[in-house]
Amino acid sequence: MLIENAEASSGGIKTSTVSPRRRGRLERMLRPEWLGQTLASLCWIGSVLSYGISSTGDWLQILAASAWLFANISTVVFDEAD
Repeated sequence: MLIENAEASSGGIKTSTVSPRRRGRLERMLRPEWLGQTLASLCWIGSVLSYGISSTGDWLQILAASAWLFANISTVVFDEAD
């Protein structure tokens, strides 16, 4: 299990510890470049959807923005360091 509950030796206070793998993913997700690119791709998708999909170019923009978002997410999920 990724999150384990451990009991501290003094006073029986329960604390939560996070596995190194999950901590590494969270650290990568909190980097400004990852957050910026992910937010930009989500805004791009939202923009195309709000204006409506009425042509082939709109579908290509959705595809490009979705690929960008998938690439950002995959760098966190499938990182070689994990």
